[in-house]
Amino acid sequence: MILFNPKKYEREHADARSREIVLKTIEFFESKGLKKIKQDDQAAVWYEDFLDFIKRERVFATMLTPAAYGAPDCRWDMWRISEYNEVLAFYGLCYWYAWQVSILGLGPIWMSDNEALKRKAAARLEAGGVFAFGLSEQKHGADIYSTAMTLFDNGDGTHMAEGSKYYIGNGNCAALVSTFAKTEPGDDYVFFAVETSHPRYECVQKIDTSGVRQAYVSELALRGYPVTDAEILSRGQAAWDAALSTVNIGKYELGMASIGMATHCFYEAIAHAANRILYGRPVTDFPHVRRIFTEAYCRLVAMKLFGMRAADYMRAASNEDRRYLLWNPIVKMKVTGQGEKVVSMLHEVMAARGYEQKETYFEMAIREIGMLPRLEGTEHVNMALIVKFLRNYFFKPTEYPEVPRRSEAGDDAYLFRQHTGKLASVTFPDYRRCYAGRDLPNVAVFREQVELYREMLMKAPPSEAQAKNVDYLFAGGELFTSIAYGQLVLEGARISKVDRDLVDEIFGFLVRDFSASALHMIMTQENTEAQEGFLQKMLRKPALDAQRFDRVWKDQVHSLKDAYVMSR
Repeated sequence: MILFNPKKYEREHADARSREIVLKTIEFFESKGLKKIKQDDQAAVWYEDFLDFIKRERVFATMLTPAAYGAPDCRWDMWRISEYNEVLAFYGLCYWYAWQVSILGLGPIWMSDNEALKRKAAARLEAGGVFAFGLSEQKHGADIYSTAMTLFDNGDGTHMAEGSKYYIGNGNCAALVSTFAKTEPGDDYVFFAVETSHPRYECVQKIDTSGVRQAYVSELALRGYPVTDAEILSRGQAAWDAALSTVNIGKYELGMASIGMATHCFYEAIAHAANRILYGRPVTDFPHVRRIFTEAYCRLVAMKLFGMRAADYMRAASNEDRRYLLWNPIVKMKVTGQGEKVVSMLHEVMAARGYEQKETYFEMAIREIGMLPRLEGTEHVNMALIVKFLRNYFFKPTEYPEVPRRSEAGDDAYLFRQHTGKLASVTFPDYRRCYAGRDLPNVAVFREQVELYREMLMKAPPSEAQAKNVDYLFAGGELFTSIAYGQLVLEGARISKVDRDLVDEIFGFLVRDFSASALHMIMTQENTEAQEGFLQKMLRKPALDAQRFDRVWKDQVHSLKDAYVMSR
């Protein structure tokens, strides 16, 4: 069972405590029920009951405290962290948001050399606290080059912070706010920890958004806030690295949240369609509806396979193996985009039912799912990062030990001492290894497309003008992203022993998507004659098989019609 199902919970856990947390979380939300969740959403109720739950059960303390600073059940374990993103978003993005911004707020703390502040953060987690990440600003967004928050040196060993931050989650109640600023004098970077209870800290307002109604997205201001060296987390290059490395961790969480939301929508949509009679028969009897559900299911399973496999690479990361720096932005950009597409497809079946405010989870999801591709860096920001790996991915294969499923208990401490920069030193093994022994028709077609793209890069590479054209590079980056995405989907399918029919159906949509991206380049970019020739060859039709489709529909998709309905 690849998809999360609260009614039939299955997950490989390394210890009983990890499983206990998820089961208690399921019990909390199922006892609360969809009706109350929707009432709270409509009224924009602050989720004090959820915060009481995570405090009572020590959820954040257990999951977000590194082993060296917490109780025996504590560790920063990306296997269980990745799943918990999915679980929280499955029930509501507002609950996930409190968790997500706590992860971001804790990043600069755990990356710091300030041991006293680490101990304080651990104690605040144990007391049930949540955290905040004071990076973005109203005029500059997350452009850390232009941050206006300033830490002034008083000349006596103390400092004074002045400025504001914007779009800061948990800014109303965070135990600590990790705040990024520039120093004066010196114009250097600095991270310091802020107490929201301090009189010089002002939570200016809750920023009204049309997205996650219950979350407290705030504007905060520091008005002559006193800072001593005891509150300094990092300075200079270390502060800069902490900002980037924290985002490297945090952006992954958005993809897993998208999986959780889309999974709940899938269950709700197929239950609705299977039990709705139209023209004398269930809606699921209509061929176009079966196609929608089957493709949505395939896309959703592929999202999950990629996300789980990316977690393996994060857990295997070291200074010698930084491949996760490619997989993470793909989780952020591609998986969240796929989640938005899945929900959009399912909405074609849900139709007006999807807008019902009182009775459906779907109504929340269609309002919120589009946020995830647009948080922690837009698609363009992440694509600019992804294309930096293209040359080494195709043309500098390097031997690495095989990365197995990394579900064992472990403290992923490397993530708090990541090396930043030098992306040209990140290499990959030969991507073609993942295709070994996969004799499936659509996998074969996709591999042919991949090799055509690689050949185009060798024989008709971008000209100097094209290489300077960001729009051209991004269009080509869509093709590269699809290739890297397909690799990890295939690796994950092998590890999870996914049914052959389902794998081939997944690669059917990957073939179509690749063809669509090639066609987009033909239609929107000025290509050379040779490039145009390669792109036209990439326009391939997937290997259709009606019997295979019917097996996937009947045995794996339609069979989920009664798999899950949330408690009312």
